[in-house]
Amino acid sequence: MDSQSPLIEGIVVLGPDDRVLFAWGSGADPRVGSLATDKAWMANALHRRLLSINLGQTQYAVVASKLNGGSVLMLSSSPGEAVIDFLGSVDFAYDILNHLVSDRFDAMIIVDDRARIAFISPVHERFFGLGRGEATGRPVRDIIENTRLDRVVKTGRSEVGLIQHMNGIERVVSRAPIRRNGTIVGAFGRVMFKGPEQLEALSRRINDLEVQVEYYKAEAAALRDRSSYGLDALVGDSPAMERLRSEIIKVAPLEIPVLIRGESGTGKELVAHALHRLSPRRDASLVTVNAAALPATLVEAELFGYEPGAFTGADRKGRKGKFEQAAGGTIFLDEIGDMPIEMQAKLLRVLQDRMIERVGGSQPREVDFRIVTATNRDLHDSIEQGDFRLDLYYRISPITIEVPPLRNRIEDIPILADQFLNEVARRHGRPCPKIASDATAYLMDQAWPGNVRQLRHEIERAFVFAESNSISAATLARYSDAPPRSDAVGQGGQAKKTATITLKESLAKTELEMVREALVRHKGNKKRVAQQLGISRSYLYKILGELG
Repeated sequence: MDSQSPLIEGIVVLGPDDRVLFAWGSGADPRVGSLATDKAWMANALHRRLLSINLGQTQYAVVASKLNGGSVLMLSSSPGEAVIDFLGSVDFAYDILNHLVSDRFDAMIIVDDRARIAFISPVHERFFGLGRGEATGRPVRDIIENTRLDRVVKTGRSEVGLIQHMNGIERVVSRAPIRRNGTIVGAFGRVMFKGPEQLEALSRRINDLEVQVEYYKAEAAALRDRSSYGLDALVGDSPAMERLRSEIIKVAPLEIPVLIRGESGTGKELVAHALHRLSPRRDASLVTVNAAALPATLVEAELFGYEPGAFTGADRKGRKGKFEQAAGGTIFLDEIGDMPIEMQAKLLRVLQDRMIERVGGSQPREVDFRIVTATNRDLHDSIEQGDFRLDLYYRISPITIEVPPLRNRIEDIPILADQFLNEVARRHGRPCPKIASDATAYLMDQAWPGNVRQLRHEIERAFVFAESNSISAATLARYSDAPPRSDAVGQGGQAKKTATITLKESLAKTELEMVREALVRHKGNKKRVAQQLGISRSYLYKILGELG
């Protein structure tokens, strides 16, 4: 007998007439014989099947069972006080153990000290496609993928509440070593779940929570970079920014579609966020879609969603599209001017009917949303060239908001620079350097073709290379990747006058030529000229005055 096997210290066999036929070991003790021939005690023992008895100073665990019309008692050395208390206190101890090893909702595997399977519960045998007892004696690693029971036997350390992949399913498992007199004799592992349906629901819930956590982490990161997504994010005291905020306040409460126009880097997305935050839909989602970045093969599935098995590689549960995700809230289609022409017709139908149909589906779904779009293109030119539908343009642009380029609000640059500098210093946990007066003048004298986005990048770069906790014009000029608008700052911040004159003349000449060409293209329509060039009409009139 294996030294680690339970020690049987006594046996008593009773015949059909309840007389002792055989007694061995501690079973030959007269006290045991007296109990065995007591009909009431024996009936209780057979009912309980597992119990404990005391013989003087020794405690025994007793197994009682029917045998060929008679009955048998087996006495084992005490496995421990807790087990003895359990057997002595619970009349249905056997039934509890039977439930633990055979319950169809709880799976258990027990291995010996060499990580060989000693027992595997029936529910687990069925899960792995095994016959009854087929796995017994085999190494656990040969039966269960990703198991760590062999490691638990080796290290003696428990593992509780870990995720294990088995047969393509994720389950929460616990593993623990089993010791006797300080020596590891085996280990057991358990999988606890309430059935496939409940496990799948739990898995979906966990996935949903993970998505929410990622969303809130991204939102928190964005909030660290911007004080808010409301009007406060639109920084500037210039007349152009005051006008922009005034228009947003008037338009936001309405359900009318809004088209946001502006050059790249002007902050069109911030305007969309402000419109949503100030609208009655603020408590629902704002779903942002970059129409230019959508793969042509997936644009329909991304916008309208798809049913299970709609195409190869599709999620087997299907997926909501962006319009369904925006139900009750706002959908913001950025770069709408770059949307493929074939998708524009489907988008037009959705805007007309407020109904979407998933890819692979046949049942239309009604969706309530507000649409906000943005573009840096001249959609009138796109319409003339056949790249954008006129009927869609009228659907998305009952109200148009123009976001001014940075060159039309130069006076806002000091405020923007201070804010960006404070943000980057806070993000990196470093002291915020000061911007010297010559640096401010330098910034206000640049062309800024990349608008506010370019200014942010220039400030972040200057933050890295700032010396003596100060950013000077020389620092900006040395590390800038954009040519200056007028004065070219040289060493010591001194302007090179010959370069200044040449650059100013060059920029002025370029502006005049672009205006002339646009006037010819649009047959003198100043509104369209301003839209194409991305400038305000007042600035256009200033250039026209120079043209005479």
